[in-house]
Amino acid sequence: MAAFLINRLLHALLVVFVVSVLAFLLGDMVGDPVASILGIDAPLAARSALRARLHLDDPFWLRYLHYLGKTISSDLGMSYGAQRPVANLFAERIPATAELAAVALLLSLSVGVPLGVYAAVRRNQPLAGALMAISVLGVSLPAFFVGILLIFCFALGLGWLPSFGRGEVVRIGFWTTGLLTASGLKSLIMPAIALAIGQIALVARLTRAEMLNVLKSDYIRFARARGLKDRSIHFSHALRNTLIPIITVSGIQLGYLMAYAVVVEQVFQWPGMGLLLLQALSQSDPPVISAFLMVTALFFVGINFVVDLLYVAADPRVRVNAISAH
Repeated sequence: MAAFLINRLLHALLVVFVVSVLAFLLGDMVGDPVASILGIDAPLAARSALRARLHLDDPFWLRYLHYLGKTISSDLGMSYGAQRPVANLFAERIPATAELAAVALLLSLSVGVPLGVYAAVRRNQPLAGALMAISVLGVSLPAFFVGILLIFCFALGLGWLPSFGRGEVVRIGFWTTGLLTASGLKSLIMPAIALAIGQIALVARLTRAEMLNVLKSDYIRFARARGLKDRSIHFSHALRNTLIPIITVSGIQLGYLMAYAVVVEQVFQWPGMGLLLLQALSQSDPPVISAFLMVTALFFVGINFVVDLLYVAADPRVRVNAISAH
């Protein structure tokens, strides 16, 4: 078991190393940091001093080692546009994106799993077929289009919800949250729904497909022969054995929602990491762009590592295979 975990950890470190090289190359090739910080009309002496301070004249490998050392020590550099430490900018923006992604994931699971179970159990009923047809539409619609529709209906048309911003937030230590205020909750509804619509459809279709496979298995037939109630068969036996794919999708979903909430944050002007990335792209701010890649990679790697652990906890077959393989 320990060998299994060490193997997964080594894979994670390899992924982080590769992403760090790509992030460094991106920051090294996009724009001139001296011109971005001092301007193109700065004196030559000031430009030379800044190049020396930023180690821009060092060999490539030495600059990468310097970059890696700063990244490991949580020094993500200085934003050229904001003239502030990138770590501080991310600390301000991560709570908004994490809150949005977590609520969207909760919506996708709490709505998608029951819909998928119903569509599998009642697969011959018209409502189940209609749900699956609607799920195709949910997967097909881009998040920005859903967001615009929501704004048009509930902000401009009915005036029930705010169309932009995060609302009033409360600071708890280093974290800020809008879940404890009325305006924060109202501001979160539309962005979370826009981000979750496609994932709800995906989870529903996956759950239905896995449930249908499980319901055809021999142990389900045996459970029916024993006279167990349908509710017990569907939820205590069939649904439990769909945990592995649902865990997989949920882990990937959370990484996806954190990394690719860029469009939704732009539509609703949600002050998260995605909006910060778009601002950095418009201002040619390589430290912020490369830091976004590193933070996203670390998050994905961490989520996948947790998913591997949940695999082992959820399915004894995975645990036995992991032990026997090592």
